[in-house]
Amino acid sequence: MSARNRRSTAAVVTAGAAALLALCGAAANAMAAPSSAGGVKGSAAMVAAASSAHTLTVPRGVTISDGTRHVLVNGRSIDFGTVVRDLAWNPSGSKAAFVDGHGNLVVSDPDGSHRVTVAANPGGQTWSHPTWQVTAADRSNQIPAKNNIIFSAKIHGSTVLESVKATSNHGKPAKISLNGEPGEGNVPQTGNTWPNVGGSYGTAVYENTHTGEVYIRDDYLRQQGGALVKGSEPALSPDNEEVVFVRSVHGHDHLFVEDFGGSSSVVKDVTPGATTDYTEPAWSPNGRTIAFRAPSGTYTITKTAHGFGTPVKVSAHTGLPAYRG
Repeated sequence: MSARNRRSTAAVVTAGAAALLALCGAAANAMAAPSSAGGVKGSAAMVAAASSAHTLTVPRGVTISDGTRHVLVNGRSIDFGTVVRDLAWNPSGSKAAFVDGHGNLVVSDPDGSHRVTVAANPGGQTWSHPTWQVTAADRSNQIPAKNNIIFSAKIHGSTVLESVKATSNHGKPAKISLNGEPGEGNVPQTGNTWPNVGGSYGTAVYENTHTGEVYIRDDYLRQQGGALVKGSEPALSPDNEEVVFVRSVHGHDHLFVEDFGGSSSVVKDVTPGATTDYTEPAWSPNGRTIAFRAPSGTYTITKTAHGFGTPVKVSAHTGLPAYRG
């Protein structure tokens, strides 16, 4: 079954759910999280210097982090009070989730205060890339509201996806079940990483390092999914109609977008002129802009009447971009 058909099936099932939580909150100042792939990039002083050395205007709502305790918000460095890795915002932008310097999963207020250890790393594990799964209750189908954090856990050399309630205090994460669509065979149970949740149904995309493919999981009634396309580092658009991902072209990482909102899926290179590596994409809440990382800084591309425009450098600071609300 195609990605479009999987999504359409979910939409039919959810016809009775009228009050699903909107994922587009008001844009505001906040902080982002670094990718584990990016690593720690310099001291707090270097971060502050980088933020003041350039005159580019970071779009409102975009945050950039680089693995230190400082996060760049609208060009200003904010001390988050602890090491921040792979930060992700809840849909309203009122809470941040990230992996701290001890490898624990932490939730905090937007300024880093009121930190709660949602789950403590038991040791011997590497946690990364938390993403919020927030949906309203669907009483017509007896499905409760969700407020979970899904993340990748490397345990004894195997990488799996796990989930824990976002309101937990030292909660115990549980492995997520991954079921293939009927007739399409099983999906890989290990090697799964870089989860990203989008839309009102709690649908997730993730990459599998063994197959080199992006997968989708419709977490509503059936918890089924399958492979979408060759690529890595996926992010699902807020309307669940598109997924942006990374794919190598002639020695450089380009950004591709698969549109499965129509009768058939369309995959397009949206950075065909890339002469460097473009990685770690993130959708804006309105689904019109994608922020991403490059060696020379942070860039965005915006939808036009004919696809996407050219990349625009919005900050000289290099780190993981994210949108808050």
